[in-house]
Amino acid sequence: MKMLIKNGTVINPENNFNEIADVVIEDGKVVAIGNKQVEAIDHVIDAKGLLVVPGLVDIHVHFRDPGFPQKETISSGAASAAAGGFTSVVCMPNTKPSIDTVQTLEYVLRTGQEQAGVKVYSSAALTYGIEGKVLTEMEALYRAGAVTFTDDGKSVMDPRLVHEAFRKAAQLDVPISSHCEDHQLVHSGSLNQGKVSEQLGDPGIHRLGEELIIARDILFAEDTGARLHIQHVSTSRGVQLIREAKARGVRVTGEGAPHHFSLTDEQALVSGTMAKVNPPLRTREDVEAVIAGLADGTLDAIATDHAPHTFDEKGRPLAEAPFGMVGLETAVGLTFTYLVHPEKLTLTEAIAKLTIIPSRIMGLSSGRLAEGCDADITLLDPQKEWTVDAEAFQSKSRNSPFIGMKLKGKAVLTMVNGKVVYDEMGISR
Repeated sequence: MKMLIKNGTVINPENNFNEIADVVIEDGKVVAIGNKQVEAIDHVIDAKGLLVVPGLVDIHVHFRDPGFPQKETISSGAASAAAGGFTSVVCMPNTKPSIDTVQTLEYVLRTGQEQAGVKVYSSAALTYGIEGKVLTEMEALYRAGAVTFTDDGKSVMDPRLVHEAFRKAAQLDVPISSHCEDHQLVHSGSLNQGKVSEQLGDPGIHRLGEELIIARDILFAEDTGARLHIQHVSTSRGVQLIREAKARGVRVTGEGAPHHFSLTDEQALVSGTMAKVNPPLRTREDVEAVIAGLADGTLDAIATDHAPHTFDEKGRPLAEAPFGMVGLETAVGLTFTYLVHPEKLTLTEAIAKLTIIPSRIMGLSSGRLAEGCDADITLLDPQKEWTVDAEAFQSKSRNSPFIGMKLKGKAVLTMVNGKVVYDEMGISR
């Protein structure tokens, strides 16, 4: 079948293409971009007023499979991704069992191929059981398809073990994705240590806990030549540490999460445990630093850290409720509302941080919109105003502090390999 997307503004950050143009799709591939005469079109999508961009790429999601189907499955997580405009995702390994063997990794990748409407990639655990004691068989996991290694949710605290992991990652030229948290300094808090935590009687999470591990892992990357990706950077000094490391030539990249460039710790006074996330929401100064880091390229990618939990779990007291919030279906709205419309990032910069740049960090083939590529395409309405509605989520979980908020900018159609997997435009009806 031959499909034509016409009248849309096509944005391809890979070559700075940004103009109204046609996109022709045939047999799941992009076959033409531009104003060309095309014969025998089977289906036409009028994208007037919309942005036609590469399918979005999220390199940090938790789909909870295996082990926690009540929170999310690969199928429901993929549906949530598609609704948010994402066509490729990288799953984190803190499942049950954790993704620390070839067998479990193959299960995730196979399930993604069989049940997901989007492309599912996976990380692998750095240590068995994410216990920080014994390194996994990194080479075997890499050969089986792991695109990065991480004990996300924890930091490996044994420096000798971490150094060995970085040496192996350098040999494989595969990135280590680092959740930065010094567990000897951070142990019982739920919120950023400051006025809000004091007001709510919480011990607080000191920013040093994140910054010490950022600094440590940068030094390991510098010593070994390995590629390091810092996850969900939340503090101003953390951003500066990465900025300085890049200036020295360290192979380090970083990501900013939508909640860290849009909310402060004061959101906990409104949303309670729905605003409990790790690393925590910080101060206005930190929010502005994350935005500045995204603007100047210190932080390379936008990634959601989509972390579903059940209503019962989030209904527990603050100290007992789990960390995390869902984020796939609000990411575009938050990016446009807090970055694009206020002119913190240009449109092309924002799309790059949601597509080609995260794809390159993880060595994926996704995030491109060019002739010959898979027709993974997202249509965005940058002017669409909408209110976040938990009942409309495709995710199995509803744990979001953004429920009820008004945002501007939304994915309205998502296709993978030329197949529509999410549709607000009614073209598939």
